[in-house]
This record gives sequence, C-alpha cells and structure tokens, in this order.
Amino acid sequence: MIALDDVPFDHAVGLLSGGALCAAHGDLSARRPLASVTKLVTAWSCLVAVDRGLLGLDDPAGPEGSTIRHLLAHASGLPVDAEEPQAAPGKRRIYSNAGYDLLGRVLFEATGAPVGRWIEETVLEPLGMSATEVPGSPARSGVGTVEDLLVFGAEMLDPRLIRPETAAEAMRAQFSDLAGVVPGYGRQSPCPWGLGPEIKGGKSPHWMAPGASPETVGHFGVSGSFLWADPTRGACAAFLGEEPFGAWHREHWSRLNAALVDIVDGA
Repeated sequence: MIALDDVPFDHAVGLLSGGALCAAHGDLSARRPLASVTKLVTAWSCLVAVDRGLLGLDDPAGPEGSTIRHLLAHASGLPVDAEEPQAAPGKRRIYSNAGYDLLGRVLFEATGAPVGRWIEETVLEPLGMSATEVPGSPARSGVGTVEDLLVFGAEMLDPRLIRPETAAEAMRAQFSDLAGVVPGYGRQSPCPWGLGPEIKGGKSPHWMAPGASPETVGHFGVSGSFLWADPTRGACAAFLGEEPFGAWHREHWSRLNAALVDIVDGA
C-alpha cells in the first residue's frame, strides 16, 4: 500500500465517492499536461456528435473497412503514430494516437468546428472545466487540472452530455475478444477497450488497482496522468504529476490506486 503523499515528486491526486471529495493531496487546481487522458474528452465529444446525428459509430473512417467505432476503440489497425495500417480492422487492439488524430479530422468534417473548439463547446464548457483545453492533437495535447478531471470522471459515472444508452455503449468492451498491448504494461489477452475509455477487465499487470471492479474505466498518459471511474463503487480518481510516466509509475500506481479503492470501501 502507498499513501497519497508518499510520491517522490510534486503531484496532485483526488478521489470522489458518491459525488463528494473524500481524499486529496496536492494542488488540485494546478494545470499540467494530460497527454493521452485527452482521448477521453475527445471521445466524449465524438459521442455528443453521434447523439446529435452528425456522425454514426459505424460510419466509415480510417483504413478500408474501419469505422468511427474502430478508431475510438483502437481496433482500426493503425499503429501508434502513423496512418499506414498494421492489421485489418477488428483483428488486433493496437493503441493508436494516429487514429485519434484522424478522428479529429472526421469531427471537423462533420461539425464544421476545429476539434479543439468542438471539445470546448460540447464537453469542457458545459461541464465547467474552465482550466482544461485541447490546443493541438486530440490524442494527446490536453492540459488540465485534477479538479477538472474529477468533474469529467463524475460525468462518466452519471452522464449529462450524452444519452445513458450512448454512455453504456462507451463503457462496454468493443471487439471484446481482441488481444493487445497496454503501453507500459505489456500484452493483455483479451485487452478490453470501450469507445474511448480503457476497461480494466481482468488485465494484469495493470495501472489500476488489483481490486478495482472489472467494469472500471479510464485512461493514463505518458505525462504521468490518470483518470479512472468505477461505476460499481460510484467513485472516480485523478492524478497529475510533474514526472513523466516511468518506472515509479509502473511499480506504484496500482498500489496507489489500491489505497484509493480502500478509502472508498471504508467510507
């Protein structure tokens, strides 16, 4: 187990349970890079477009045979940072920044708004996430605070911006039998992923708590950021730190998250 303040670099961490802040350490209002946690707000903004009839999850997008659903769930066959596919759609879970950058262009074509502005108008402004922005890549350019991430975590638990059935689909494993690699944690088979959020499932080793429910969803980023939401516990947690993801995070994040889960369970 690890205490919230037992981290060897400047950081902030917060935990919501039942809609109330029940544990925190550090400056929750400090703005730091979100890196790939950006993908969560990008995906949510795409789901807003789906609910408004501007896009369909099964509309073609990306490599031949790929759809928006494939792009959101890292199942399009695109590699991390290139738009030349490595596999046929729906055959492997290949984590792809390129897929989300392509998704940003699809959103622009469908909505007429640059993706950063679309995210701001459909997610950040309605939720009051005033300290967060996505100034560049919709895959990884976000900057925000733990305070704002917890607001978004609460949205994942109790959606207001998208229909409940759309949110349920986002939290459901897409192409559920696919194997893949969780960056930093190795090959997982299966490697469940929703429409944007990673799904805990039975993954091990993993950055989420070993005792987290299999339905827990979230994302982490190479900036040393994470957000998770556990719908079975009605809780969410966010972490931002000054150190990029590395050996400390691989070794300690699951223990830190186990401590957060224990706080929820003991409340």
